[in-house]
Amino acid sequence: MAASSSPLLSSSPPQLLEQKFGRKGVKFTQLNGIPTVELAVRNGSSLQLRLSDGLVTSYKPKVYWKDDGFQEIVYTVPDGSADGASVKGGIGLVLNNLSRTKRDGSTWSASQWDVKHVESDSIDAVQVELICTNADGALDVTYIVSLFAVSMATAVIVKNKGTSNAELTSGILSHLKFKGRKGSAVTGLTGCSYCAHPPLSSKFNILSQAEAMKPESAGWNLFSDDKGKQNDKWQVEDNKFIMMKDRFSRVYSAPPVERLKRIYNTPPSKYETIDQGNGLGFRIIRMGYDDIYLSCPGSFSERFGKDYFICTGPASMLVPVVLKPGEEWRGAQVLEHDNL
Repeated sequence: MAASSSPLLSSSPPQLLEQKFGRKGVKFTQLNGIPTVELAVRNGSSLQLRLSDGLVTSYKPKVYWKDDGFQEIVYTVPDGSADGASVKGGIGLVLNNLSRTKRDGSTWSASQWDVKHVESDSIDAVQVELICTNADGALDVTYIVSLFAVSMATAVIVKNKGTSNAELTSGILSHLKFKGRKGSAVTGLTGCSYCAHPPLSSKFNILSQAEAMKPESAGWNLFSDDKGKQNDKWQVEDNKFIMMKDRFSRVYSAPPVERLKRIYNTPPSKYETIDQGNGLGFRIIRMGYDDIYLSCPGSFSERFGKDYFICTGPASMLVPVVLKPGEEWRGAQVLEHDNL
């Protein structure tokens, strides 16, 4: 693969980014005034990555049943800013260092990125590597977004360069588009323990933590499988297909108390989404993370239009990852499909 290194500010003009890092399958541009990199592979699958905050705002894989061959699966909505250019949703990394607080008392979060490295074989694989620029030097954080013919991957690498332990909560949260509330489901989590839990807080969340935890109205919830379970008690998933029409917010994982035992059941390394509306499904593969976050907006989705969405992805949110000085931690998510 051809490669480029030596960081260049993501706020730099797209022309400079294109000159230094651009190559076949990797194009730096400005969309709605925001520096963005567009990745594409030989079969036409593509994605768009917003450089300043590392948010994937579009992923269009090639699928066999579409007339034009491609389907947008990432869900975004305007964030309400005055310029109307920015969005919420997408696929983004949440990374918090609980052992470090800012002057206002809030927890430090990775939020600003620069381009460090680009790789491309110009045919079936392209990759952009970002480095975090709002850290104080104690953490070395790298975020990598890769595109392949039938999948895309997002990965984070964190190294503790400080002199004290770092306690991290993290997640790679994906807002995935569905054609409608009915026929939206997830499978592959049968037998896994779960509890109601708010999402990790981030600037790209569509629903706030309070909104995500608010029970669905009685009209939709009357025959819901989740009725009476929207609390902090642990349950065991007994449904082969988890229907996503009613609002809930959950973490699938081993309860923290169970992790004190020598042997305990961990959540599966992969699960699948089902969208009966358009016949499209994806495998979501978890690497390095301990938990799986899963939520749906229920009737709140009506605020945003006719399309539906779910929010899901691997996370370590119940028990922080503890990094000792000099240690490194890695986490990743892969979205993979068989729709060719």
